[in-house]
Amino acid sequence: MNILPALSVPTRADEDAGAWIVLKIRWVGVILGYLVVNLTPGALNAPVLNGLLGFGLAFTLLDTWYRRQNRIFLGQYPLFISFMEALFIGLLCHFDTGATSSFRYYYFLSVLCCVLRHGSMVGWITCLCHMVSWSVLWLSVSGEASDGMLGAVLVPSVLVWLTWAGLALGRSLREARDELGRLNGSLVRSQADLEVRFAERTRQLQETQAQMLQQEKMANFGLLAAGIAHEVGNPLTGVSNIVQLLQRGDHDSRTREKLDLMAGELARMRVILRELTEFGRPASRERSVCSIADLVGEALRVAKYHKRPGSRLRQPIVADNLPRVLCVRGQIAQVFLNLILNALDAAGEDGIVELRGMEQDGELLVEIEDNGPGLSELIKDHLFEPFVTTKTNGTGLGLYLSRRIVDDHGGRLEMGSGNLGGALFRVVLPSTDKTQSGSLLGIYS
Repeated sequence: MNILPALSVPTRADEDAGAWIVLKIRWVGVILGYLVVNLTPGALNAPVLNGLLGFGLAFTLLDTWYRRQNRIFLGQYPLFISFMEALFIGLLCHFDTGATSSFRYYYFLSVLCCVLRHGSMVGWITCLCHMVSWSVLWLSVSGEASDGMLGAVLVPSVLVWLTWAGLALGRSLREARDELGRLNGSLVRSQADLEVRFAERTRQLQETQAQMLQQEKMANFGLLAAGIAHEVGNPLTGVSNIVQLLQRGDHDSRTREKLDLMAGELARMRVILRELTEFGRPASRERSVCSIADLVGEALRVAKYHKRPGSRLRQPIVADNLPRVLCVRGQIAQVFLNLILNALDAAGEDGIVELRGMEQDGELLVEIEDNGPGLSELIKDHLFEPFVTTKTNGTGLGLYLSRRIVDDHGGRLEMGSGNLGGALFRVVLPSTDKTQSGSLLGIYS
C-alpha cells in the first residue's frame, strides 16, 4: 500500500468535529505510557517499550503539526491507521505483561479517537481490528498472564460499547458544528442585509441633502436676481425715460445716432434682467411641450453671463425642425445649463465646446462635448454620485441632480467619448413627434 501521497493531502479541520479532542487523547496516552514504563519498578523490556512509545510520539507530533495546517496526517487512509494502532497496542501489551498490561486500555483510547474523527463504518471496522488484536494477544499468553475468560469478554464488550457511545458523541459534535455553522451563516446574512440597508439609508440621506442644497442654491440665486432687477431696474427705467425724451428733440444726425445706440443698449439690459429673473424664479412642476432648441437657447442665454476664462460664446446654429419634448421647462433648461458650464470649465483657455442634436429612433439626443483633459477612469465610476466633483470649488451636485431630472422625464444622461479628446455628455429624451431629423451646432472657443 502506497501511503506517501497521502502525506500532503489536505483535509478541512472544520470537517473533523473532534480534532482537538483526538490530539489531547493521543498526547495523554503517550505521556502516561512513558510514566508507566519508566516509573514502575522492575518494568519488563523497558528499552523496547520506550522505542515503541517513540513511534507513538512521532506519530502524535506529525498529527499535531498537520492539524495546525488544517490537515489530518494520513487522512485518506483511516483504516491503515486503525490497523497500525491495533498492531502497535498489541506489541506494547506483548512486551509488557501480556493481556494484563495497562496498555490494553489504549484499545479504548484508539477506538474513541477513530469514532470522533471518522464515520461509523470506519469506527466499527476499527473496533473489529482491535477485537482481533486483543483476541490474538489473549490466546498467545499463558493463563497466569491473563485475566481468564472475564478479560477475554470484558475488553471486547467495552470496545463495542465505547464505539457505539463514541459514534453518538461524534454525531452530537457534528450536529452542534452544523448548527453553529447555520447560525453563523444566518448572522453573516443578517449583517450583509444590515449593511445593504445602511448603505441605502445613507444614499437616501445624501440624495435628500443634495436636493436641499440645490433648492437652497436656486432660492439664493432667485433672491439675488430679484434684488439685482429691483436695484438696477429702477435707475435703468429713469435713464431710459430720459433717453426717450431726448430722442423726441430736434438733434443732428450724429447726436440722434448716439441716442438710438443708448436706447438699444438700455433695452438689451432690460432683456438681461428679465432673463435672470425668470431663470431664478421658483420653477413650475407642470409639464408642457417644448422645443428643444428653445430649451438649449434659454440655457445659453444664462450661460453667457457666467464668466469663463478664455470662453467666448458664439451664436449657435439651431435647426427649426428638431423634435419637441414633454418636460418641465425649467428643469431641462437647468440640465443643459449645468452641462454647458461644466464643458466650459473643462475646456479652459482657448477651449472648444460643441453642442449637437439629432433625432434617433423616436428619441432626441443632445450631445455636449469639450476638448478638455477628459476624466480619469476612477472618477468615471462615481461621477453621477452626490458630492463627487473634479472642481476645487464645486459642490458635486450638478451631474447627480441632472441625471435625476433626466431619469424623471423618461430619458437618460450618458457619458461617452467624442472626437475632441475631452468629455462628452449625451442627454437622451423621448420626443413627442416624428419630425424630420434635424441638428443644432454651437461652438465656443
